[in-house]
Amino acid sequence: MPEIREILMKPETRGAMRAGLYQMRPGIVARALVKAVGAVGFNRDKFAKAVLTSIWEVLGDREAIICDDTRITFKQFRDRSLRLANGLRDLGLEPGDRFAELLYNGPEWFECMGAGGLAGCSMPMLNWHLRSKELVECINKSHAKAVVFDSSFLEIILENKDKFEQAEHLIMVGGDEVPEGVISYEELIAHSSDYIPDGDFRPAPAPFSGGTTGTPKFLNVDEMSEVFGDSDEKRRGASKREVAALGLMHASALHFYKVGKIRDPYTKNIRSLIPGPLYHAGVQVGVLPFFLGGTVVPMRKFTPEGFLALIEKERINWTFVAPTMLERILALPDEVKSKYNLSSMVSLICAAAPCPPAVKKEINELFKRQGAKAGVFHEYYGASETGLVTILAPEDYEEKEERYNSVGKIRASECKIYDLDNNTWAEVGKEGKVLVRSPMTLGLQYQGQKDKTEEAFIHIDGKAWYDDGLIGYVDEDDFLYLTSRAKEMIISGGVNVFPNEIEHVIKLHPKVFDVAVIRAPDPDLGEVAAAVIQLKKEESLTQDEVLQFCKDEGLYGFKMPKIVDFEEELPRQLSGKLIKRVLEERYWEGVEKHG
Repeated sequence: MPEIREILMKPETRGAMRAGLYQMRPGIVARALVKAVGAVGFNRDKFAKAVLTSIWEVLGDREAIICDDTRITFKQFRDRSLRLANGLRDLGLEPGDRFAELLYNGPEWFECMGAGGLAGCSMPMLNWHLRSKELVECINKSHAKAVVFDSSFLEIILENKDKFEQAEHLIMVGGDEVPEGVISYEELIAHSSDYIPDGDFRPAPAPFSGGTTGTPKFLNVDEMSEVFGDSDEKRRGASKREVAALGLMHASALHFYKVGKIRDPYTKNIRSLIPGPLYHAGVQVGVLPFFLGGTVVPMRKFTPEGFLALIEKERINWTFVAPTMLERILALPDEVKSKYNLSSMVSLICAAAPCPPAVKKEINELFKRQGAKAGVFHEYYGASETGLVTILAPEDYEEKEERYNSVGKIRASECKIYDLDNNTWAEVGKEGKVLVRSPMTLGLQYQGQKDKTEEAFIHIDGKAWYDDGLIGYVDEDDFLYLTSRAKEMIISGGVNVFPNEIEHVIKLHPKVFDVAVIRAPDPDLGEVAAAVIQLKKEESLTQDEVLQFCKDEGLYGFKMPKIVDFEEELPRQLSGKLIKRVLEERYWEGVEKHG
């Protein structure tokens, strides 16, 4: 673990500091500071909020949010966020309380984010794909005292409101009529004041874990923030200097994502396209430019051609995507892909699920053909619990093409591979458990699930390492290669079979759109690898053809899938994660499952 002084001297740390100033520009910050002092003096409770709202005021008529036909300036955003913050406080929410959001991508999500920070309230972000029972569990688990929801969820909210343990206030966005017991979002804003409320500012977004099994776990961001306090217990034994050093490593992402080089020729800022659901923690990478004076363009629903069209229309230079989105873009007919000018794009950032190396290469080729000046594909590995861990930038794979197979260099957190066979840290190139230490892991708390929290850690040499359940290895240059999830690993006749390896090969087939390799029962071997394949439209393929392709690409023996099935569409979350349990359940129905 490098010392703070060593990290501060690194080019990426200094680059990150310059990047923030490059976007905000000293003149904007200076004017905002003068306005903040004029508004609240040096009132400690209000000063941070006064600076933030003053920045929005100075940015004035610059577009903050663009969604469909709606275009909101920073001045308008400031006014509405302040009024919503005071509206929440008038309802009885105090600093430290929570209000949950159940909203589609749109301006209201950002207004809630801004209002939450100004009111000192965190904002649990609800997955609108959850079933009623799971939504109720998430709302109760988060201890939310209010729920802000889109009118399309009115029925499900009213049916379950009596099951909410603490959520007394129901605030509806949109809708023609507001039923009794429900508060109109617009009316709440219209009848509230625009002064700066008392209390400390706190970042509002509060995610749930992004797992694909069971009800999501709520990350208690209020307790997690105590990692920066004086108690060693709140930092899992780490020193304050270690936390500060890890925080500086995290900030280096600004450098590697080219924040210091992106500036629209007309609006002079970053313009970020957000195609994924804003409830997902990873999508917050798409939100990041907003805090640097950037313009955000949330898509209510992702469509591959709509994505390309918005890049051209709004001169998008930054975006966060899931691999499945890129695959759908590449599957468009050539005459569609060639219609759009993509020259504005600089940083296309991908995460949330494994991205096949071929997709990384092809998306770069597409953007270059359509005008991009250099490689645009960036990637990171991380989780809701860890934040960023690795970063893959164009200069990495341009130096060595084999790095396309990695998820990037360990840059943003401390990450090591643990060899479980020998109970020691793994040598270079040897597979093992991927373990992480970051400011987020050191403060990690699952709300009301202390046992689950502690189960997520492995203690080695007096340090607490977060175990995300991943298997991988690190090369001599500190690039991380993920090979499988421990929970997904198939133990076939005592031999370990890694699904990712088989999936990467099958995805190379020109007729395959998507594939999931899962465990299926076998009377002799216990379990075997089953490949469930989604073909591209109007394509056909047989099991024998798939198996022959696997052999031709180098798979052999125990690495070969023993079952090949075809589905019209594989179950994926909007974040891109495969929900493999849905597929596995079909094979294991009535069979005792082990492992």
